[in-house]
Amino acid sequence: MVDRIRASLYSTVSMESPLSSDALRSFDPELFNLIQREHQRQSTTIDLIASENHVSRAVREALGSLLTDKYAEGYPGRRYYSGCGIVDEIETVAINRAKAVFGVEHANVQPHSGSQANFAAYLALISSGSTILGMDLSHGGHLTHGAEVSFSGKFFRSATYGVDRKTSLIDYDHVRSLALHQRPSLIIAGASSYPRVINFSIFGEIAREAGALLLVDSAHIAGLIAGGAHPSPVPHADIITGTTQKTLRGPRGGFILCKSTFGTKIDSAVFPGSQGGPLMHTIAAKAVCFQEALLPSFKDYAQTVVSNAQIIAEELIEAGLRVVSGGTDNHLVLVDLANLNMTGKEAQDALERAGIVANRNKIPYDTRSAMIAGGLRLGTPAITTRGFSPDEVRAISRDICAVLREPNSESVRDRVHRSVLEMCERHPIPGAD
Repeated sequence: MVDRIRASLYSTVSMESPLSSDALRSFDPELFNLIQREHQRQSTTIDLIASENHVSRAVREALGSLLTDKYAEGYPGRRYYSGCGIVDEIETVAINRAKAVFGVEHANVQPHSGSQANFAAYLALISSGSTILGMDLSHGGHLTHGAEVSFSGKFFRSATYGVDRKTSLIDYDHVRSLALHQRPSLIIAGASSYPRVINFSIFGEIAREAGALLLVDSAHIAGLIAGGAHPSPVPHADIITGTTQKTLRGPRGGFILCKSTFGTKIDSAVFPGSQGGPLMHTIAAKAVCFQEALLPSFKDYAQTVVSNAQIIAEELIEAGLRVVSGGTDNHLVLVDLANLNMTGKEAQDALERAGIVANRNKIPYDTRSAMIAGGLRLGTPAITTRGFSPDEVRAISRDICAVLREPNSESVRDRVHRSVLEMCERHPIPGAD
């Protein structure tokens, strides 16, 4: 009965093909159908994964262009293959736009991902075995900030800082104490699940006191920085890495920004140091997303991403849930599920059954494994792109609370699922038809 109800609900949402020709359908119907199913899934669910977003039609067209056919090992004007004159222009456009978005002297747009960007930055700045000081993964950092399972923990001596147990905020005095004791070659500021503004000015002061370089990993907040919704690290950092697919709303990929004095080292560390030929179709799509980030409307978008996250935090707190750090200043909300007596995995699965996609996440001082976790991470980049109103964000927040309080109730699940589908029908994914 429930399956029949869900089937009828799905039928209310348009399932236009996301593909513009029948070539794939004819040649590889199996893969075509899988893509169709993914299109249906995205179109009929509310995406609250903080590291996901929806790109514009222009970005998608650049990404799917015949630029994928061109091999362009090297850099503009210094390629190892012929026929690169036009792709030189394309990469130069992407570089110049990235510099304009962030106000920097040098940009490298070739990294395939944020992790690749971090690897290249470490390779350029420090030697194997050097000490790095980054945020503990379990407190909101990233694998590449020194986790032992990552290259950052295998090739470098890793020291980590965390957040205060009571406030869940970075204790900058403790970071300073660690830095002066450990004397790292590189300090890393940035996170994957820290809901508050990061004070890059203080990090810069600490790095100078400790004789270290400062790398800011802006992967999650790059779009907020570009839109003026988060302070810029540019005046304080030696190197800035980032990704284009999260709050910047571009294709999957990375970039590195720096002062011109580090430009040659960074470029050499990306190619030939850690990568081969660049993905020219992705670089073209990055150029499009940088152009979009230069529009006045992008500032409105970035501010709305933050205000939507704050609405969710406020609604959850009012409903009696514990929000880590008591709120948010950026695009994500981290929820402690202890008082609901459920794990992050259980919460994630219950919400997905109701059409809301989020991810389990460790919270500071969590004793559970990352695969189970004691928390839930909620993000607003994707729903903001789809144009959900403040009232709808409040409704989503209340629906989340309802599901988390009664995760096994089919009546709650179906009511929420119906509400999700109605909102999704009002807000189709831009450019995905």
